[in-house]
Amino acid sequence: MASLNVGSLGEYIREQRRSAQYSLRQLAEVAGVSNPYLSQIERGLRKPSAEILQQIAKALRISAETLYVQAGILEERPGEGLELRASILADPFISEQQKHALLAVYEAFLKENGLKEGAHGETRAPVADD
Repeated sequence: MASLNVGSLGEYIREQRRSAQYSLRQLAEVAGVSNPYLSQIERGLRKPSAEILQQIAKALRISAETLYVQAGILEERPGEGLELRASILADPFISEQQKHALLAVYEAFLKENGLKEGAHGETRAPVADD
């Protein structure tokens, strides 16, 4: 398992919070964590658990896997499309329905190009036809 990179994790969460146009207090409330605790996470003073990261990701409407990668809990593997999915889910200018439609189109293109999607949204190597 990779080491926890708390500083950049906090910065990443702060950037996502700002792009979602949440105040620190608003995000803390929606994520179900205390305002001081979230502040400490953003400043790199606290190491949140995977469960807390999942709550924050849900509140920010980004994938928990993206935060796990930022935290060093998961290793990022090239070609998985995590950043693209996270960007789509975090976009404040489109509706939830539009986000899901974009993700469905992306997944359809992956399948068309011979790539299979894994159970957690990761993209797998091309698959030979039988």
